[in-house]
Amino acid sequence: MVSSRPPLCAGCVPLGRCQFGIASYRLGADGVARARVWVDARMEGGPRVAHGGWTASIFDEVLGKVPGLHGVLAVTKTLTVDYTRPVPVDRWLGAQAWVESRSAGTWEIAGALTLEATGAELARAHGTWVERTERHFARHAEWLREQDGGARR
Repeated sequence: MVSSRPPLCAGCVPLGRCQFGIASYRLGADGVARARVWVDARMEGGPRVAHGGWTASIFDEVLGKVPGLHGVLAVTKTLTVDYTRPVPVDRWLGAQAWVESRSAGTWEIAGALTLEATGAELARAHGTWVERTERHFARHAEWLREQDGGARR
């Protein structure tokens, strides 16, 4: 089992921690990635429940890390979230992610978000990730310059 602090995205590096609350991340021998997540009250969308966008972001982070655990860089193509129950704030949660299939540079990944204390399911997700080349972000920058008419604003 590989266990670690979660790798930080560019937005979280200056903070030195995951701003979404992912405290740990590990890949089990069963191939399931598991994250421990604290949902802070600052993520509240309704009374004492997390904003749905926070929940979707957690899935994007947790499911999206799976290809990286296999040494592959990939980006999100689609993500669908099924909200089973409201996600309470100020609680520890568990997030799990697993590969459903992989072919020709495409990964189908699914996951679940649960209350750590009881295992009660709060949400499920499914998405598609596509493997990216080293030029992925350079191609995006070129495209964006074209959209801006060559001038950066």
